[in-house]
Order: sequence, then C-alpha cells, then structure tokens
Amino acid sequence: MLELLKKLCEIDGVSSFEENVREFIRKEAEPYADEIFEDVLGNLYVHGSGAAAKRKLMFAAHMDEVGFIIKSITEDGYLKFAAVGGIDARVIIGKRVRVGVNRLPGVIGIKAVHLTKPEERKKTPEINELYIDVGAKDREAAGKLTAPGDYAAFDSGCVEFGDGMLKAKAIDDRIGCAVMLKLLKDGPRVDCWYVFTVQEEVGLRGAGPAAHRLAPETAIILEGTTAGDLPGTDEHRRVCAPGRGAVIPFMDGGTLYSPELYRELTGLAVEKGIAWQTKNVISGGTDAGAVQRSRGGVRSAAISAAVRYIHSPSSVACIRDFESIYSLAAAYLYQSRL
Repeated sequence: MLELLKKLCEIDGVSSFEENVREFIRKEAEPYADEIFEDVLGNLYVHGSGAAAKRKLMFAAHMDEVGFIIKSITEDGYLKFAAVGGIDARVIIGKRVRVGVNRLPGVIGIKAVHLTKPEERKKTPEINELYIDVGAKDREAAGKLTAPGDYAAFDSGCVEFGDGMLKAKAIDDRIGCAVMLKLLKDGPRVDCWYVFTVQEEVGLRGAGPAAHRLAPETAIILEGTTAGDLPGTDEHRRVCAPGRGAVIPFMDGGTLYSPELYRELTGLAVEKGIAWQTKNVISGGTDAGAVQRSRGGVRSAAISAAVRYIHSPSSVACIRDFESIYSLAAAYLYQSRL
C-alpha cells in the first residue's frame, strides 16, 4: 500500500483537475471491480461485490488536492495565481510547482527583501502579492507555455525518513484512495461501493451528488486530518499526532458523526488491537459534511491519518498509521456482513 500511496501522491490532481488521478485509480481498480463508472462531475464509482452487508455501505475518499489556478500573465512573463483550497501563504514562498498538463516547472516568487519597506517585512504576504516564475522573458513567451485557467500543483517528491515517516504532497487524501484500492484488492469480499470523489477541497462538491446517486445507509470517509503535535503548541490544542494510530473523530468542524458508528469503530479497534486516537480539538471537515445530509440522511463516520503541515508541499504522516487505517476499515467491512 505504501508504494501505491507514493505513486498516487506523485500525480497532480488539483480540485476540478483530477483526471490523471482518476485514470490511475480506474486502471488499478478495474481488474477487481464488478462495476465501475464516473459521473459528470468526475466522481469515480467502483462496486465490489461479495457477502451482503447488513446496510448498504459506501466508502469514500477524495482524489483532489489543494493547489493553484493561473489568473493572468504579467507583461514580464510572470504568472499571477489564486489558491484552490485552503493554503497558508507562509508555506509556499520559494516553493517549486508544476503548471498545467505539461507539468511546466515554476517557482513561487516574491518581491526581493531589499525592495520592501520595513512594515512589509513584519507581515505575511498575501497570495495576490506572489507570482509563479516559469523562466519566460515576457508575456508572449509565457503565453506559449501556459494560459489563464491552467492549474499549478506542488512539485514535491515522496521521501521516507526518521522513525517510519513519509513526506509528500497530497497525503490528504491520497491515503484514503490507497486504502480503498487495497480494500478492493485484498479486503473482505463484502458488497460495497467505493467512491473516489472530486472537489472536496473547495466545498465537498463531489461527495453530495455521489451519496444522492447511491443512497447508502452507512458511509465511511477515509481521510487525512490536521495533526497538532508541534513544539510550542499547548497540550489541549494538539488535535492528534502521527504515530498514535488511526484517527476516529466524534465531531469536526463540519460534522457530528454517528455515535453508533463511533462506538462500533472504536470498539473494533480495541477488540482487534488496532492503534487509534480521536481528535482533541473540534476542527477541520470531511466529505461526511455533504454525505450525511444527502437524500434521507446517511449515518457517517470517518477514519483518518494525522498529517503534519497539511495542505503544503511537505505534508508528513506516519506509515504505521496507514496500516492501522486499513486494518480498521477492513475489520469494519468484515463486521458489516454479520
């Protein structure tokens, strides 16, 4: 699963530009799928058949990642851009990006420090003050390489380091995609829909229509979530931590999860000896915020990986946690047929 996750993280799939991620997943899933299709938004639906589940079940993970969209090209050939999804301007200055389907190399730049005024140096620049330098001499040269409306993604490789840690872009939420593919390939053969959703980072836009189409009774969202185990952070603000197991939230910024499902998942984790934790701070959100409101309502839960520096080119998570997420999801899938 780790090698699969690395491959997924290397693919660029900024919100609404998920086609390359979707195509990779489709190829991986097709040999194991009883039915596979996509909708007009780009959600990919994969059905795995097997023993009947006691309730119609859907697993979901989003394919998209945060990134940028090109707004305009300056006379000097620099690209002005906007953020796609929640990105902190502090983490992107000087970072490498890939622009468009041709993965044009670029660097996010800012006005040189010797040209700034003292008051400018005291604040974090806003994204509209930054630009992408693609090495073009002028607007005409840059226009031959890219155009407004193109996306830009972080250019950041996957690196294993330290005590079983992984650094990569887009761990949020390629980890969920990797777990679902492994469930489809190796997990218990239980009747289930696996939905790889689009545009989660810009407002959960794919998950709601997907849940409306399938009308599941139960949905398990597989995700990446913000960790808070950093120096200088008060204990009560440390949301969760890599290395402590799968994160099972009872609530976040967008969802009150099903208490019944929360008890089932935490009970399974204890019974099976699977490392788990919950969130100590009510923050973040998942596709469950759209799924549980769909149609007649869907009881929902989430299983997540704690990710440091989320929504950045250097997200960090613990490889052991990935296995805990898979083990818990597989245990629930098996349990759902009983």
